[in-house]
Amino acid sequence: MQPSIKDKVEIAKSYIDKGFNAVFVLKTVKLSRSTYYYSLSVEGKEKAKPKGGKPKGYSLDNEYKKICDEQIKEFIMESIDGDALNYGYRKITYHLRRYYNLKINQKKVYRLCKELGILKDQRVIKPKLKRTIAVNRTITGSNQLWEMDIKYGYVQGEDKFFYLLNLIDVFDRSIIGYHMGLHCEAKDAAALLRKCLIKRNLFEEGASRPVIRTDNGPQFVNYKFSECCEEIKVEHERIPVKTPNKNAHIESFHRILEDDCLKINEFQTYAEAYETVNDFMEFYNNRRLHSSLRFMAPNEFYDLHFGENQTNIQIRV
Repeated sequence: MQPSIKDKVEIAKSYIDKGFNAVFVLKTVKLSRSTYYYSLSVEGKEKAKPKGGKPKGYSLDNEYKKICDEQIKEFIMESIDGDALNYGYRKITYHLRRYYNLKINQKKVYRLCKELGILKDQRVIKPKLKRTIAVNRTITGSNQLWEMDIKYGYVQGEDKFFYLLNLIDVFDRSIIGYHMGLHCEAKDAAALLRKCLIKRNLFEEGASRPVIRTDNGPQFVNYKFSECCEEIKVEHERIPVKTPNKNAHIESFHRILEDDCLKINEFQTYAEAYETVNDFMEFYNNRRLHSSLRFMAPNEFYDLHFGENQTNIQIRV
């Protein structure tokens, strides 16, 4: 029986350590010098652990700006509602690179699609939710139309994103409620909607409910949010893909939030971000003047015209 390479290395090493000529010993045991010295170099060393860890939570675009995973999920949902309807995750990857200028690989797109439950085989098995398209409306009073959407913030000191889910009344511009957290799911959107109905005394039996308008984000196309709207008898309509003008009032608020709060503050901790945003929301609702509200603050305007239909103030959306 021929000795193994490992046995030959051990035999050769024992003789060389005793002072025998290395070239003569290796020739005798029929072992090449490279094999012998390589075996000595790796002896006792453990195999290095594969690199890996927790996903970063964001990707970069072509301008090296950080785009958080929740925003990328919205891009994916927009894509499959549009040109990428029948795409698998590989084609979606190239779609994101071409039309959203993202630096992203197929493994990450696969993970995000799996989290959304829209991988090709799952999308065939799972029936698609009935979608109600947003229609043109004329708003003459509070609590007739509410808009809901997500804004993303960044904590520089902790290198992570946070999410702001805001709900605005189109007529009086009040931010009735908001959810802020490191995660934002369909259950958070449903809880926020319930909280806002309670806050405005619209949860009682027989109360007239507002229409809730959203985009096509994963939180709003989820079955949990749809079931919540059916249960509390709220009509939910979604804007067509790539038409943010149909959600203009919440988008306008997010621009104010970005310019007056998020952009001018470099947060070092999430607690600091939470306190700053909370202070801004209080300022916006109670002290910030709106020219469209006859230079009143949103809550002041709401209190003045509570329960009224204004024929001289009409908002077409």
